Amino acid sequence: MPEKAAAILLETDSLAKAYDGVPVLSGISIQVRPGIILGIIGENGAGKSTFTKCLNGMTQPSGGRVVFLGEELRDLSVAGAIAKGIVTIPQEFNLVSDLNVYENIFLGHEPRYAWGLLDRPAMRAKARELLSTLNAQLDPERRIATLSVAEKQMVEIAKALTSPCRLLIMDEPTTVLNQREVATLFTVMRRLRNQGTSILYISHKLKEVRDICDEVVVLRDGQFISHDPASALDEAEMARRMVGRDMSQLFPPKGAPPADAECILDVRGLRVTGLLHDVSFSLRRGEILGFAGLVGSGRTELAETLYGLHPVQSGSITLFGRPYRPASPAQAIAAGLAYLSEDRQGSGVLVDFSVANNVTLSSLRQYCRPFISKSRENARARHYIDAFHIKAPGYDAPLRSLSGGNQQKVAIAKGLDTAPKLFIFDEPTRGIDINAKSEVYAFIRRLVDQGISCLLISSDLEEVIGMCSRIAVMRAGSIAGEVSGDHINEEEIMYLATGVK
Repeated sequence: MPEKAAAILLETDSLAKAYDGVPVLSGISIQVRPGIILGIIGENGAGKSTFTKCLNGMTQPSGGRVVFLGEELRDLSVAGAIAKGIVTIPQEFNLVSDLNVYENIFLGHEPRYAWGLLDRPAMRAKARELLSTLNAQLDPERRIATLSVAEKQMVEIAKALTSPCRLLIMDEPTTVLNQREVATLFTVMRRLRNQGTSILYISHKLKEVRDICDEVVVLRDGQFISHDPASALDEAEMARRMVGRDMSQLFPPKGAPPADAECILDVRGLRVTGLLHDVSFSLRRGEILGFAGLVGSGRTELAETLYGLHPVQSGSITLFGRPYRPASPAQAIAAGLAYLSEDRQGSGVLVDFSVANNVTLSSLRQYCRPFISKSRENARARHYIDAFHIKAPGYDAPLRSLSGGNQQKVAIAKGLDTAPKLFIFDEPTRGIDINAKSEVYAFIRRLVDQGISCLLISSDLEEVIGMCSRIAVMRAGSIAGEVSGDHINEEEIMYLATGVK
């Protein structure tokens, strides 16, 4: 046993987990050596997050064993896992909005003076050092509530780095990060690996998995499929193993609206105090207009302004031929807009509500005659469960019980149920596997074919390039330029995003 413990950091033996008698994991047996980055991939609902929760104390396995550093882990708690050196960066943020950055980074293990008071100068200095390591230009004094989703992700990563760590579990850490931030994170990951820390890296971005991981484990429907060196698998083979069939085409064929297509949205000189400066663009009926840019460039703030979440200081917006200046999301919805927020659990859905309740969250009025018709509400939820292939026990299941990708599908269904004419998608495939991505892209294409126009905001350049016929690139709250036709490529977009052009 001592020899094995020296060679193997973590071992699972026939690990299983069931909820209410329904198996989620079945007989997962893997080994993790010290100082490697192990990718864990699979579709939404494949069991990836449940597997890691069995390792970090968030849930107890129904069967099998977990052995860490030669010791079998029994009745493990989250605090117990951290004490043993198992640290997790979760997919959904676990931050306190009313506290500032440095308070969140050290929450629960704050440095103190000898007489017991918090050593706030030390916390600020260490937080600044950690954030600098991540190239995150964040003031440790800022409140979490004021941060963008990407900035919150950086705080979560910094928070994890404060604890002594033998096994770091990273669940979708790059979904809202741009290429520069991903490159910085990968540098940190390689440094940790070289220091002997092992990393379990869950991601749906298969190119990143192949670039950063030493080995890859594939799960499908709670079953172990394979464990191979990353160098032995290309992205197509990873995808095939994940879904059990070939994934020949991720993006649907592009289409552009006719030259004489009606302009349904025209924005001129839009200014929002401290957020947007002289933003001008137009959108035609049946068009997908992409928005790219680095974190903090103003993409999400623009979407929120169109949805009535920020007051317009100056400029004009014309929507469907009429002046438009929404003061609330309710007014935006009434005008024909739907908005899929990048912060799914923060402002997109209510995880303690049922699937049906979330689907009708923005469209509840149409189910009242005069009281809420539960039968119509449930029937509508069943329609979306079937149409979007949402993996859920039923329409009455709490949203919290669904995987992140299936929660995202419910959030999209919520927007669609308002019968929008303009759909704003902000990071629509965050936390979604490759098969579900293909479904979402096909869904967006069908919307456009039906005459609905779309704004597509994404940090994934492959996504905006693959879906859009025009891309507006934002920088510092303004539109730095636009690319179309043969100029749609990563190099041109990054030149504009970084100010080279």
